Order: sequence, then C-alpha cells, then structure tokens
Amino acid sequence: MPDHLRCDASASALPQPGSLTATRRRRRLLLGALGTLLTGTQALAASTLTAQQMQGPFYPVTLPLDQDNDLVQVAGRRGRAHGVITEVSGLVLDPAGQPIRGARVEIWQVNGFGRYHHPDDASPAPVDPLFQGFGRTLTDERGAYHFRTIRPVAYPGRAPHIHFAVTPAGGLPFHTQMYVAGEPANGGDVLLNAVVDRRQREALVVPLRPSATGNSRLAGRFDIVLGPASLQGGR
Repeated sequence: MPDHLRCDASASALPQPGSLTATRRRRRLLLGALGTLLTGTQALAASTLTAQQMQGPFYPVTLPLDQDNDLVQVAGRRGRAHGVITEVSGLVLDPAGQPIRGARVEIWQVNGFGRYHHPDDASPAPVDPLFQGFGRTLTDERGAYHFRTIRPVAYPGRAPHIHFAVTPAGGLPFHTQMYVAGEPANGGDVLLNAVVDRRQREALVVPLRPSATGNSRLAGRFDIVLGPASLQGGR
C-alpha cells in the first residue's frame, strides 16, 4: 500500500471522539464543494432569462382548425408540407430552473416557400395547403414541449426564425423567436441583434442536427426561461 494511503488508513483507525477523521473530513469537503459547484452552475444557467421579442404582425387572424403540435400534416389532407421536416423541443422553466407545467406553447412561421398563412402577407411565394402554419401544445410534468414542423426559411428582411408564444397557467403571454445556428442572415437580423445581452442573444440561436428519430430529418432544442413578469404566480 502506498505511504499516503497507509497514513490515511492508520489515522482512520484511531478513535477521535467528537470529531470526524481526516479522511471523512476530506470526503465531506469534496462532496460539499461538488454540490456547491453543481448548484452554482444550475443557478447560472437558470438565471439567463429568455429574451423577449415582438409578437410580429403575422400571428394568425383565424386559428386553423388543426392546431396540434404537428405542423407538417393537416387533418383531412394527404401528404406532407414542403420543406425539411424538423423537430423542435425543449423545456419551459422559471428563473430558478424549475419546470413550468401546463404552460401553453404556440409557434407560427412561414411555410417552406417563405410565406405566412396570413391575409396581410403580400409575398408572391405560394401558399402550402399541406403546412399547418401554426401549432399549439401544453408542457408536461417536466415542463417539456415538442413540435414537428419544417426548418424555417428566410423571409424578406429577416433571418429564418420561428415565433413562440408561451402562456403559463394564470400568467401572461411571453413572446420570443428561435433562430437557426449557422445562418448567414443572423448577422444582419435587426431583431436578433437588438438583444444586447450576449448570453440571451446566443440562447435564441439553436443548432439543428440530424434527428435520431425517423419522424424528421433535423432536430433542435430550445429551452425557454420565463421571468416573474410573465409568471404572475402561474406554475
């Protein structure tokens, strides 16, 4: 046995009334430091509130009859939406990192040709009757949500993005937008770059990677941390 281990073993064999042995003291200090580190890391991550962004002019005037969390298949119609099928999921959390259960999460975005399902969108891009354009779901016990949609494409003057509205039970609607990592247009997007805090801005930009499921080609995770103003006591 190495000398340093032999010394520890000898020390632990000696009775030390009213005190911890040196080995136990070191173990307790190590565990305490590790717990502090993990708690601090969690608090740091949770303290970065998601940046609020404008709702935008194209929230649906009339909600589609099909309002579920699968935007690429419309009830009663055969076929799938034009575009790269993408899964977007994440957690809705409070500032302490605790899950917000039963929050309503809504998304809307342009179709795969670059047009909103909205009467005020004068884009010459075609309408896609197989794209729902809007989706809605509730967070589960873990605060988790999930959507199947298409990879967002550019819109004139904007980088590709997905609009989000999150409304916790008893709380107020919170609006933000999710952007795609690696898009050249991100650097010139006025709304994205109006987010002054670097950590908040970076948290809006999500990498889309090959999906591990057979339901889509890409997948990304977008966690949303709500502040007290949106919660208003709702959990």
